[in-house]
Amino acid sequence: MISFSRADRVSGLIQEVLSELLKKDIHDPRLQMATITNVKMSRDLKLARIYFSIHGGSAKVEATARGFESARGFIKRSLAPKLSLRYMPDLIFFYDDSLDYGSHIDELLKKIKTENGRNNHSN
Repeated sequence: MISFSRADRVSGLIQEVLSELLKKDIHDPRLQMATITNVKMSRDLKLARIYFSIHGGSAKVEATARGFESARGFIKRSLAPKLSLRYMPDLIFFYDDSLDYGSHIDELLKKIKTENGRNNHSN
């Protein structure tokens, strides 16, 4: 059986509650299409690194990051009663580029496959 640290459990709870907040309670248009992909807590539970993804290029990413910064106070006030922690962790938002990277790798693989197909047919 795998045991999870308290930081892991709090991270999961923050991700769950914040995702729900984005769906129901936050009406900022910059955040409508954002998805929370991961939350990493510091061991002392004083800092939460929140990773989000969004499609639409760098301008959209920057707007979404500004939206999260703008909503930080509301998010902290909404999370606090649900976390039951002595101190509410500070929230820092980061763009998660792993989906973009995965798409890039997928495109490269398709390109290689297409080029190999052309090379095999010319023999």
